[in-house]
Amino acid sequence: MPNTQTRPSSGSASPAGSEVRTPPSSRQRQSHPIIETANGRSLEEINATVSVPSSSTSFWKNLAAFSGPGALVAVGYMDPGNWITSIGGGAQYGYLLMSVILISSLIAMMLQYMSAKLGIVTGLDLAQATRLHTSRRLSFVLWICTELAVMATDIAEVIGGAIALKLLFGIPLILGVTLTVLDVLILLLLTKIGFRRIEAIVATLILVIMAVFLYEVFLARPDLPAVFRGFIPDKAILGNGQLTMALGIVGATVMPHNLYLHSSIVQTRDFDRSDDRQVANAVRFATWDSNIQLSAAFVVNCLLLVLGAAMFFGHGEGLDTFTALYNALGDKAIAGPVASGLLSTLFAVALLASGQNSTITGTLTGQIVMEGFVRMRIPLWLRRLVTRVVSIIPVLICTIAFGGRESALDSLLVYSQVFLCVALPISMIPLVWFTSSTKIMGKYANPRWMAFLAWIVVAVLTGLNLQLVIQDVGELMQML
Repeated sequence: MPNTQTRPSSGSASPAGSEVRTPPSSRQRQSHPIIETANGRSLEEINATVSVPSSSTSFWKNLAAFSGPGALVAVGYMDPGNWITSIGGGAQYGYLLMSVILISSLIAMMLQYMSAKLGIVTGLDLAQATRLHTSRRLSFVLWICTELAVMATDIAEVIGGAIALKLLFGIPLILGVTLTVLDVLILLLLTKIGFRRIEAIVATLILVIMAVFLYEVFLARPDLPAVFRGFIPDKAILGNGQLTMALGIVGATVMPHNLYLHSSIVQTRDFDRSDDRQVANAVRFATWDSNIQLSAAFVVNCLLLVLGAAMFFGHGEGLDTFTALYNALGDKAIAGPVASGLLSTLFAVALLASGQNSTITGTLTGQIVMEGFVRMRIPLWLRRLVTRVVSIIPVLICTIAFGGRESALDSLLVYSQVFLCVALPISMIPLVWFTSSTKIMGKYANPRWMAFLAWIVVAVLTGLNLQLVIQDVGELMQML
């Protein structure tokens, strides 16, 4: 039997056709110093804490009020895990794979639209909705798989942050990996300043990353006609090496944890959920926010590939680590006359900013899936501390075992993506199912053409990710 899930909301009622039940007047908890039961609103501490204007006000005022959650979601589409594949794709195949980034971004926009719509219309995040419509045992299994995916994402943040600290300050990798635990102090500070300011900080860091790569690409003077031709799919992509790199770009772009995150943080906006006009307004501007921010992520990923093509085409074989890319940006023999120490430093700054952004979103996602699947709540700082300590253990082991070689850490980063590949169908299938159901979504259910397209995307991405898993496991077995 499905489990029930309550969703308290200020003056809210479920839309017609929704299965969400009328919430109790107060949230029930079990008193405990650290662990509490979570049976109420998603991320209750920040739920409905950001005021928004009425739907009758201007477009720009509404857009400003609803902007923010999309920035946190966009972080996952430009994290350190994307950098090697995008820059490496440009270095090895020029501008050929630009179309792959475009298609991946369009798929991401569709999935994030569904995720935001689910949260706004039902008042449930994806984890809560999955728990509601599945058995407790299955929910527990799905929770474990999703937690592994969150930890795999955390491993990428640890590696990216440690390498950035080494490049900027000369801190040894072992010490850098250990120091990443201290980002829990950053999280403690952020929890005191309000969610709107967190959104602003994340958006600022995204702008820093974009500005760095815009500057570096400007200096690289890419072949613009070739860049635009790259957005047209070419059958050359089906070559063995090109297809492998294309699969890597797709697999690194669509991130499962973002689907849980977005369905929750769109609920930070305070509007009357019993008023259908306000619900429709929230869906509309959440979609605008998501698409604008994901467009920014698309630009960043394009810049990464263009940078690889313009500066490193013909030198792609040796540029498979962050340090190699850092050194190449300062090497005139590889990057040409524009190479300089400043470009290298800016690259490391952007890498550090990307890792810190992912720290914020990863912690929030971990809390969302824990509360939604198993209805257990612990303080965010404790959640962050536990997951970060667990995540650094394999990174420390790998660092010590291979004598601090970065190539070993980059290999670990690649293999950590296997968990993301496994978790992606687990996230996508329920999302498309729920948002295509008129029983759950009422009139906000996906139209037939979108549901059909979404199921094709699910099938294709699942197949591609399974192929990546088989390929990565095969390479790992050969190494052993």
